[in-house]
Amino acid sequence: MSTPDMSSFKPNRGKTLLKQTSFGKFARYPVRTHVVASGDSLIDIMDKYVMPYVQKGDGIFLSEKMVAISQGRAWPISEIKVSPMAKFLVKFVTKSPYGIGLGSPYTMELALRDIGFPKIFLGCICAAFTKPFGIKGVFYNVVGPKARSIDGPGDYVIPPYNKYAKMAPLHPNKVCEELAEHTGCYVIMLDANDIGLEILGSSTKDVTLSMARELFGDNPLDQSDQQTPIAICRKVPDDMQEPEFSYDEPKAEKSEETEAEKTEAAEKTDSEKA
Repeated sequence: MSTPDMSSFKPNRGKTLLKQTSFGKFARYPVRTHVVASGDSLIDIMDKYVMPYVQKGDGIFLSEKMVAISQGRAWPISEIKVSPMAKFLVKFVTKSPYGIGLGSPYTMELALRDIGFPKIFLGCICAAFTKPFGIKGVFYNVVGPKARSIDGPGDYVIPPYNKYAKMAPLHPNKVCEELAEHTGCYVIMLDANDIGLEILGSSTKDVTLSMARELFGDNPLDQSDQQTPIAICRKVPDDMQEPEFSYDEPKAEKSEETEAEKTEAAEKTDSEKA
């Protein structure tokens, strides 16, 4: 069996392809997809974007957001009716610069629907009592991983999901197991951002949370407009060097063109004055 050609894959800007860990060195190939929508088949996505490139021993790491969206677990905020209780409870949540979490009335409303008032209220009470002591993260520790995966709209999110809020995916372990059976690779579902990473679902016990954090703690897939919700993870020789990659610079070209236009306009004005 020939080795798949991975030359078309390159890391997202500011990230690296290779990652040295205590478990060895790995390549994390970001897989660019279409903008996933409700009802999209994850099996079809694997067949189109992943299966032509995987080989025996590879791992497939998924963004939980892609899975949740495909399951119809995301809604436009214009369709979410926020209750008075959600507006009240959101005042107790510390807002993060790396994501809305439950710091929005829309996401708090989804949390109340998906997790229930008793646990959410208990988390808010615990957070309120511990906040004066500088203890952070108590709310999410009490409420659990479902709450961590709820997220809302943001300017950094690719449209149309910049105006959506979403719940955690359903049956994450089952999803991973089904995809693993189809692809022949182990599958891990991640909830990751620039400040932390959790495993939501897994088809194997061989990948621990510690290993996943070493592999993807630098958030190589990002969560904005990259459209790379999947990574093919492959162990590589320890002496393998980071390849060099080139990136298009459309913004820089546009900026230079604009400056040229400004110079031309200024010269024209000077000429007219003369």
